[in-house]
Amino acid sequence: MITSVQNTQVKNIIKLNQKAKARREQKLFVAEGRKMFQEAPDSWIEKVYVSENLLEDEEVMEKVRRFSWEAVENSVFRQMCDTQTPQGILTVLRQPSYNIEDIFSDREPLIMVLEDLQDPGNAGTIIRTGEGAGVNAVFLTRTCVDITNPKVIRATMGSVYRIPFFYVEDVVSLKKKLEGKGIRFFAAHLQGKNSYDQESYRAGTAFLIGNEGKGLTEEAAGAADCLIRIPMCGQVESLNAAMAAGILMYEAARQRRS
Repeated sequence: MITSVQNTQVKNIIKLNQKAKARREQKLFVAEGRKMFQEAPDSWIEKVYVSENLLEDEEVMEKVRRFSWEAVENSVFRQMCDTQTPQGILTVLRQPSYNIEDIFSDREPLIMVLEDLQDPGNAGTIIRTGEGAGVNAVFLTRTCVDITNPKVIRATMGSVYRIPFFYVEDVVSLKKKLEGKGIRFFAAHLQGKNSYDQESYRAGTAFLIGNEGKGLTEEAAGAADCLIRIPMCGQVESLNAAMAAGILMYEAARQRRS
């Protein structure tokens, strides 16, 4: 049992939680909690850490024993975690690698493109909502929050295991890369001519979501095939990024079901 915060494994877990650079270099990330462990693909799991008070939970331990694992003293385990009230289990996972061509096995994919999104909760919520709406993949520009940030991982509620994600330099280069794939780019924008529900998203569709404060850059908006708007009442000028993304994704889902 690990009993000291000076243990090299404990120090490395803390580093993985705090440093995107460490996660990139080691190609690992950390997920806390029972749900995140239970839903993790077996092939992703590098190692599991269990607090001493969870050792008697046979339901969890039955699966834990299938992997490399360590028991950790309760006080030390709390130091390893990013949350205030840890659930007693922490999973170290290998970062996945995806083939961009796989998303086009669906001839009319629905994808999200996030530009310079900074809030971990927004990014995680978009991924989670995207799974519910039938999104095929999420693309993020290099300036976005790190998708393996612990707060992003928690906000996905497990959807990060099932939604392929890709980092790209910028929206313009992505548009060129997807040329010929039959993907139409839509950007929610104040200059949008039509309301979002007046366009068709039955064919290949990409929705562009910009930075929480500044919105989309002019370059990204210029790369869009169509500018759309979400009608507002009162004095509200724009919606939270995750909320706007959810409205667009579920409109596409509604159209594709009808």
